[in-house]
Amino acid sequence: MEIQVNGEARQIALDTTISALLEQLGFRPERVAVERNLEVVKRELYASIQLQEGDRLEVVHFIGGGEPWTPPNDPLVVAGRTFKSRLLVGTGKYKDFEETVKAIEISGAEIVTVAVRRVNISDPNAPMLTDYLDPKKYLYLPNTAGCYTAEDAVRTLRLAREAGGWNLVKLEVLSDERYLLPNNPETLKAAEILIKEGFEVMVYTTDDAHMCKLLEEMGCVAVMPLAAPIGSGLGVRNPFTLKIIIERAKVPILVDAGVGTASDAAIAMELGCDGVLMNTAIAGAGNPLLMASAMRKAVEAGREAFLAGRIAKKLYATASSPLDGTFF
Repeated sequence: MEIQVNGEARQIALDTTISALLEQLGFRPERVAVERNLEVVKRELYASIQLQEGDRLEVVHFIGGGEPWTPPNDPLVVAGRTFKSRLLVGTGKYKDFEETVKAIEISGAEIVTVAVRRVNISDPNAPMLTDYLDPKKYLYLPNTAGCYTAEDAVRTLRLAREAGGWNLVKLEVLSDERYLLPNNPETLKAAEILIKEGFEVMVYTTDDAHMCKLLEEMGCVAVMPLAAPIGSGLGVRNPFTLKIIIERAKVPILVDAGVGTASDAAIAMELGCDGVLMNTAIAGAGNPLLMASAMRKAVEAGREAFLAGRIAKKLYATASSPLDGTFF
């Protein structure tokens, strides 16, 4: 006799039960559901119901998709050095060194920025950052925070190299005390001198595509455009300009300054940034340790989303479930 199974005609023996049919089809009863002539059949009745001429059956199951997933091997590479973490953090503004260390550990950061300041000559035994944060465990990245001229920035980093032997440095030359925006003419001047002296320069600048390309072409090992003014917490203000900078670059692009919360970091990473550097967003949070954890996850999630490739934005709907195999 002939029946219909999922819309297709099928010849079966007269005494065939639903269980026997499923066995012929190669399906285990516990993994499917059966509808007979528009009525759902209880699984415990499969063996007792004999099919009749002209019966119409729907045999359905759950579907999904996808390939086995393995995490990508996706390190951050700066000046030939490889890092697992794409989150760089500062060491200032915490209530004490103990909190500094805990927050950095939780963040998963491997690169930490450090300022160069005078020692306390009245107390040579006063605690120093290196007493708490091991330079052998973390890569110290000396910066030029507080410098407003190329001369001051170069002088600062020369002292930093003498103090710790570090060639990889972060250059920032500021234009004013209120907004702390980059002074690009002085930054270019300082970068040129430092590169000639063998420094590997990671440079803070404005989110200006032309300026970022100039700094790359003169030999900076990474370019770090701001998301917003330092410490403002405004997040990425110019995502389209930042995208242009990223697309044109042949060196790592890291957002530096302006991040306020985890979603800001995720947005920067989703745009394709190679990393994010922050200090105030963690140290200034109500709970710095919890925020350090949030930032770590945000940077990782943002990077994975970028690598995955987001769906296109559209003005109309697209069904998420496939239409093949529908039974109505």
